[in-house]
Amino acid sequence: MERVRGAGAVLAVLVVLGAPPAAGEELSGVFQEIGKSECHFINGTERVRYVDRYIYNREQYVHFDSDVGVYVGDTPYGEIQARYWNSLQEWMEHKRGQVDNYCRPNYEGSTPFIVNRRVPPSVSISLVPSSSQPGPGRLLCSVMDFYPAPVQVRWFQDGQELPEHMVVTDVVPNGDWSCQVLVLLESPPRREVTYSCQVEHVSLEHPLSRHWEMPPDTVRSKILVGVGGFVLGLVFLALGLGFYLWEKIKGGSSA
Repeated sequence: MERVRGAGAVLAVLVVLGAPPAAGEELSGVFQEIGKSECHFINGTERVRYVDRYIYNREQYVHFDSDVGVYVGDTPYGEIQARYWNSLQEWMEHKRGQVDNYCRPNYEGSTPFIVNRRVPPSVSISLVPSSSQPGPGRLLCSVMDFYPAPVQVRWFQDGQELPEHMVVTDVVPNGDWSCQVLVLLESPPRREVTYSCQVEHVSLEHPLSRHWEMPPDTVRSKILVGVGGFVLGLVFLALGLGFYLWEKIKGGSSA
């Protein structure tokens, strides 16, 4: 079931000043009035619900619900306001028509870049240091810049899924209609093992995977290179000495 919420909010802040406050003086009061319009869509526009909320200093005092058809007071003052608005025939006809006049047109205009928008993620694996656990660090799978938000991230070790020992962040919106999520593998990586981070997202035809292997040990590699160079030097020394002795013997025989 598809559910999309569109909300519009108008914020009015009324500051009671009297005269501009002098340095060090506090304002006599700050009052906040919010009007919030919501459109709830189920299965596209098959079923649409319009809700209009009025909030004063973070407390909702009255609201209109298209499924109910009238204003309902949420506080004693809201009940007075609801009775007044419900008595205005033209105003109530306007509010009851918002499902067709406000919500459905906004759905049609927003669908291409909200409902149908698809942005594939970029995936990378990095080795991050761990201050609390011994070892070379921990593997972090970074899934970045995707839309919409629902995503599935899984870790594999030599093709076998690792369903446990993971730390997953919440899906975080970037503020530009894209999201990101980080998945840390708690168990330390081992040598000669291939780790894979697999991502499934509605924008991808097939799961996207990135692979990682522990790089060779630097000290061990240097030792092996040194031993190899030493052995190679001995081989060249032996060849040179053998060639020298052969030339010397060959010269003595000629004399």
